[in-house]
Amino acid sequence: MINENLHKKPAALDRQKHRNLKLDRTARDMTRSKQLNAFFVAAGEFAEACKDYPIVWVPAGQDAQGRKQVAPIAVFGLQQGQNLCIDATDRWRVRYVPAMLRTYPFAMARTSETEMMLCVDEDWIGLSETTGEALFKDDGTPSELTLGVQQQLEQLEIDIERTRRYGEKLVELGLLRDMQFEATLPDGRKIQVNGFLTIDGDKLNALSDAQMLDMARTGLFGLIHAHQISLSNMSRLAEWQAEREAGQPTTAPTAPAA
Repeated sequence: MINENLHKKPAALDRQKHRNLKLDRTARDMTRSKQLNAFFVAAGEFAEACKDYPIVWVPAGQDAQGRKQVAPIAVFGLQQGQNLCIDATDRWRVRYVPAMLRTYPFAMARTSETEMMLCVDEDWIGLSETTGEALFKDDGTPSELTLGVQQQLEQLEIDIERTRRYGEKLVELGLLRDMQFEATLPDGRKIQVNGFLTIDGDKLNALSDAQMLDMARTGLFGLIHAHQISLSNMSRLAEWQAEREAGQPTTAPTAPAA
């Protein structure tokens, strides 16, 4: 899945055009990540992501049949263009980084209902013809690096499709409601966060036994519980917001970088 806020110049990986292209795994440029105040997470990521981020849903348009779609996101910051989960030294201050960020600059693009193609962001600073690991072998076949990334992304796409179905079920059951979070900073100013969707506890408790059993069997209950647990991380974001505005150090234990 290509993200327009991250992949600025996506192109299908081509054995002719990109024959000599290499990836420098040591290259780092956090400019784009630092401007993300939220990012998509798939269902399979909830168990780890809920430990570090608030996980909520946002409207995601409609499908071909006109049905409302929603998507889960991990919240990184309380204001647009702000990622509080990256510290002053450009390091992630949390342990878990969403899968799509970890596999950047690669992504999968769907060409039909049954076919996808591997893409690469040609604008990434870590791509060149001189430094790093080759994306193609001398005979033009994909390198082990490319094959490995493709396999990861194909599995992620399967999880994304599963996530979409979970979202459809939440919409069908009417379990999502608008969420508003308000935090008070040390100087008395208030920050309000709107536009997110959260689980409506009353409607969840009103489901029939049959509906509850179905959700338990499909794993949707597990996602809901992870979401509910994750909301406590909103308070931590408010604390980090206060630290940043007060000019205090925002370093944290070393965590993996995207």
